[in-house]
Amino acid sequence: MNVQFKKGVLELCVLVLLDKKDQYGYELVQHISRHIELSEGAVYPLLRRFTKEGYTTTYLQESSEGPPRKYYKLTKEGNKYLQELLEEWWMFTEGVNYLIDGKGI
Repeated sequence: MNVQFKKGVLELCVLVLLDKKDQYGYELVQHISRHIELSEGAVYPLLRRFTKEGYTTTYLQESSEGPPRKYYKLTKEGNKYLQELLEEWWMFTEGVNYLIDGKGI
């Protein structure tokens, strides 16, 4: 898949998944990589930025499989940002699909 396509939608994918439930970084990577090929390292800088910008908060939770895991939780501000991105996404994809279908000529 085109690298620019992935960069453009990774932010949206992470926020959508966090809106469904709190998750730790590797869990997010696993969910996304089932559908979009990506490296694990692509998600962590994004998560740090989301936390810095107030879109997510973090907390540690014990794990039966090793050390405590850092979970990310979407904040109210993060949910608002997600809704803005979703609106932009639907408008963008509608326009692209319109052109692909030949209706834009």
